[in-house]
Amino acid sequence: MSEQVQGGLPLPGWGAAIDKTSSWRLTAWWRRGLFSALVLAQTLAGAWTMLAILPYHGSGVLELSLLAIYTLLFAWISAGMWMAVFGFAVRAAGGDPRSLLRRHRGRLDGTQLAPTAVLMPIYHEDVERSLRGLRATYRSLQQSGQLAYFEFFILSDSRDPERWLAEQAAWQKLCRELNAHSRLHYRRRRVNLKAKTGNIGDFLRRWGRRFRYFVVLDADSLMSGEALVKMVRLMEREPRCGILQTAPTLVNARSPFARLQQFSNHLYGPLFTAGLASLQLGEAAYWGHNAIIRTEPFMRHCGLRAMRGLGLFRGPVLSHDFVEAAYMARAGYEVWLEPGLDGSYEESPPSLDDELARDRRWAKGNLQHLRLLFGARGVRFAHRLAFLNGILSYAASPLWLAFLALSTAEVARFTLWPIDYFPSRYSLFPVWPQWNPGWAVGLASSTALILLLPKLLALVDAGLRTWRRRAYGGLARLLGGALLETLGSALLAPVRMLAHSRYVVGALLAIQVQWAGQNRSEELAWGATLLKHLPAALVALAWAGFGYHLKPMFFYWSLPVVVPLLLAAPTSVLLSRFALGDRLRRAGLWTIPQEAPGADPLLADLQCDALLERSRIGLGAFEMAILHPRRNVLARGMARSERGPRADRVRQLRERCLDEGPQALQRDELALLADSREALAWLHRSAWLAAPDNPWGARAEALALTVCTPRDNRE
Repeated sequence: MSEQVQGGLPLPGWGAAIDKTSSWRLTAWWRRGLFSALVLAQTLAGAWTMLAILPYHGSGVLELSLLAIYTLLFAWISAGMWMAVFGFAVRAAGGDPRSLLRRHRGRLDGTQLAPTAVLMPIYHEDVERSLRGLRATYRSLQQSGQLAYFEFFILSDSRDPERWLAEQAAWQKLCRELNAHSRLHYRRRRVNLKAKTGNIGDFLRRWGRRFRYFVVLDADSLMSGEALVKMVRLMEREPRCGILQTAPTLVNARSPFARLQQFSNHLYGPLFTAGLASLQLGEAAYWGHNAIIRTEPFMRHCGLRAMRGLGLFRGPVLSHDFVEAAYMARAGYEVWLEPGLDGSYEESPPSLDDELARDRRWAKGNLQHLRLLFGARGVRFAHRLAFLNGILSYAASPLWLAFLALSTAEVARFTLWPIDYFPSRYSLFPVWPQWNPGWAVGLASSTALILLLPKLLALVDAGLRTWRRRAYGGLARLLGGALLETLGSALLAPVRMLAHSRYVVGALLAIQVQWAGQNRSEELAWGATLLKHLPAALVALAWAGFGYHLKPMFFYWSLPVVVPLLLAAPTSVLLSRFALGDRLRRAGLWTIPQEAPGADPLLADLQCDALLERSRIGLGAFEMAILHPRRNVLARGMARSERGPRADRVRQLRERCLDEGPQALQRDELALLADSREALAWLHRSAWLAAPDNPWGARAEALALTVCTPRDNRE
């Protein structure tokens, strides 16, 4: 067994751990130095070319602003390109020799496991999908023969009684199905403090000391038993490792939008992930899910206090995962990203609008890192760069938008006003503007190459591996899928740019962001989508018309941005259609290796029998909790006893609910009843004794006719 840990620090084997740490740190420094030099050289070349293209070569505020924004954006895309190049080189060499898996290859099987909690925090999620994923993970771990070291916890923050009662019913059925009453637990918080971080923190305070490690899953996460076992064994082998992050791949996509994201994730993702891991090594980031964490140091060092600043920098830290990784490293522990751990999956939102709704929360959370970027003490430089990377993920959009606006102003200046031969206020001699259209074409071509080179390298990476090429349906379908994905991404990029720009401005103005569950199964409606994208389409149309008035060539230059904005609504709706996604799959486009028959039993298990059968008489979860005997017993067992003024309020509500039916009550009123042991018992008894003309009497009679079948008796 590996070294034991006391007080957050390993004792035996400490010298060996220091030697290994020093070794990877030296490798990280020279890799990061080479990466920085390449990005800096390419950025300086791009900035120098841009300076030569500008008519006044950077004279005046307008051109200096254009140059500054362009340089920052060029550095951003250059970093992405070189990261893909590093990843391609690592994969071509057969993997990174510094990775944990390569370091302990051949020695993991004999490593003893340790008690591990598997946590799934949920909040108004799709109950069926979430628990089916948890069931598949549980079964896979059971088949590995190592289930005895793991316990599963469903940590609910749901406020809607329809949601939490459905969660409880699905959990009970899952416990019976898996015979997991002592190993699969459900807990719902009544006070939702600090969202997901508070949910996990509450678990750790109550039960964390029972487990050496805990694994965090999202509601759409899926992990194989083999992956979980390997993660624990790697942590046991690496006593300095505080967090081990896997690289989850997208699966189970149906809509064209989700399939596009899934295809690009499988084709291009391995290069970027391998490149990122090779640069970060033991100073990687934590992505918030599909990761294993050492419990004791996390509890000791990674608690997040509410921010006490103004506006954006006040309240809970929304994007907590990067901060927790930084604090873990500050305490002397390592954080690793391990791309070689297979069997880690998640899902994509089904539509662009659903992705953008999620991005609104992420944008505000990442911008909060501005304070930590400069103000946090003891945070390593690598994690400050991770903060900066997350900030630019969203700040790049308003910068791009500002670049377009300033470019329009530059063209308008030379079209609508006389040429200014003294652009600088203190110039003694006239300056004649110079035009270099050939250089402009060259710079545009090199920018396009920088954006497309990672895609080309990914195609080469997949094409050189026969099994991957065949898994994508052959070379022709692989190339066709990549071309179609490039077109789709080009149509989506300007829409994301405008949305992210709004989110950044909203975050800086401290506009509140709602915390809510994600849609994972609904298509977009035409009417609402048209109204949502109409303002952007009108702005794009006005910009195109103004550009054509200025100069036809500028109008043509603007079309790659204008056309996607005009088509945003139909693009969003069509890409959300599941039937269209099914046709693409049947045609062999945007397929992935895991979709081949029998490719992964874990994914096949995800599609097994449903946990929640639809009521044949249309009863909701609250009505079933009142009428169904077994559901009522379960709900009462999870509820609490009422006393004092609250009990008086509950008695009034239960009388009203019995007389008028649940539809007469608001959601918060139903929540009071669903969380009251006495109200649930009284309503159950009263509903079954109610007259047929009572709303509950009719429901009870209909339910009595259905529960007589063997299928319902099993429930």
